[in-house]
Amino acid sequence: MIRPEAKAQIIRWREALIGVIAVCIGLLWLSDAGPLFLLPALAALIGGAALIWIGVQRARFRHAGDGPGSVRVDEGQIIYFGPLTGGAVALRELTSVTLDHRHFPAHWRLREGTAPELLIPVNAEGAEALFDAFATLPGLRMEQVLAALKSSRKTTMLLWQRDRPVDVKARLH
Repeated sequence: MIRPEAKAQIIRWREALIGVIAVCIGLLWLSDAGPLFLLPALAALIGGAALIWIGVQRARFRHAGDGPGSVRVDEGQIIYFGPLTGGAVALRELTSVTLDHRHFPAHWRLREGTAPELLIPVNAEGAEALFDAFATLPGLRMEQVLAALKSSRKTTMLLWQRDRPVDVKARLH
């Protein structure tokens, strides 16, 4: 019944749409009900507004998912299964996150110490899971990530780098 393009957009914006519904319910409770529904109405308004804000950020991060390979985030590991390459990096060992627009489509470059960089296309299947993974990195600003994704400059952009140098000796044992 629903066109595939419309369904894809609904799925892309799902959190924001749920937030709009929650805000509408909160406004309805606030306007029609008495003081009994004041606290639930305020909770619905605040929760809905938070969902809208998070949903808009996630929707801006999501891509079609029709690119090469598949991404999984599992127990602190980012795992990429690609048609030609693949690999895994541990979030706690990650030293830098770069967005490389020189490729088509753009690729995430994830560096883990002295290991080879892991390149992940932004439109790989499951790449939206990187939003939550990147959100755990200390000091990473998601607005900067979203602006870099939107950029059309054919360059690489360093989005995050760990402050401390990697101790190679500690990684050998």
